[in-house]
Amino acid sequence: MTTALNATRLAAAATLLALALGACAKQEARPAPAPLTVTVTRVQSRALTDGLTAQGLLVSREEAGVASELSGYRVAAVLVDEGDWVKQGQPLARLDDTLLKAQIAQQTANVEQQQVAAERAQAEADRVKGLDNQGVISQEQIIERRLAARSANAAVDVAKAGLNDLKTRDSRMTIVAPVSGRVLERTARPGDTSAPGTTLYRIARDGLVEMNAEIDESDLAQVKVGDHAMVKLPSGELVQGVVRFISPRVDAQTRLGQARIALPVRPDLRPGGFASVTFKGKATAGTVVPEAAVHFDDNGGHVLLVDAQNRVHSAPVKTGRRSQGLVEILDGPPVGARVALSGGVFLLDDDVVRPVEAQPGVDGVPAGAP
Repeated sequence: MTTALNATRLAAAATLLALALGACAKQEARPAPAPLTVTVTRVQSRALTDGLTAQGLLVSREEAGVASELSGYRVAAVLVDEGDWVKQGQPLARLDDTLLKAQIAQQTANVEQQQVAAERAQAEADRVKGLDNQGVISQEQIIERRLAARSANAAVDVAKAGLNDLKTRDSRMTIVAPVSGRVLERTARPGDTSAPGTTLYRIARDGLVEMNAEIDESDLAQVKVGDHAMVKLPSGELVQGVVRFISPRVDAQTRLGQARIALPVRPDLRPGGFASVTFKGKATAGTVVPEAAVHFDDNGGHVLLVDAQNRVHSAPVKTGRRSQGLVEILDGPPVGARVALSGGVFLLDDDVVRPVEAQPGVDGVPAGAP
């Protein structure tokens, strides 16, 4: 009986051992997970510029405010809108001249009446020429006729001046652009009543927009009129500019000076927008990688190296200058080393990856960069 029990136990143990070996064989037969695909680039030596950077707003070089010179006339038509390009002298709006036309007709008739009265008075004065002290008519009557003629002629001049005033008003009923440029703002509305000093339009002369860069007073000496600068627009696009003007004063509160950067005429330059600028300095060689390759944590900066066996190793770095999407490596891996650009948060030391070379202008690598 004992022999039979032992035989049963041995059979059960053999069965369990076979099942365990089969499970291990199945686990060993499973394929290893595929390595993570990682975009890589190489550490290179490139010329970097010690460029001063600053921020500021986009502003019009010169704005023209357009207002009516007349008071009390209704706006009859608005001819242009915000964003339109206009030429100097182009009509922007028209005022209702119905009442003014009636006043001009009335004053024209008044001038004619005054001219008739002046002619009559002058004729009366002409009749007494040469009769002074002749006894034919009193000297007092002679003087009165002559004064009446002068008064009538003066009345004609007054009436003509009134008519000229009305005609001048009539010439101002069409509001025209004082300069060529782009309409930045329109407040004119049909039905509004005109009033002197009320701005109806604001126009950026010739469409010129500049950057008003605010620079710390300690850095102002580095900027000169005529220097080239690279302006970064709110869209992220870079635009080449030139320093046109540097303010002769510094704000007493902020200790900031101002420099105006002239920019090309472009429809996407909008006054009031925020921008940043880098003033070009002296170019010197440096070891660089794209900014996307450098990661920071509590221990400072580091990059993820990919060795010849496609294994990942974290390497600490000390960074320096930054320019056009590149960062200088003052202390770190040598030129030629491969560093990971993407997937850094998922990678650990000694992970095996499948590297793919980055494409400049894509993958977080600036155009023209390694």
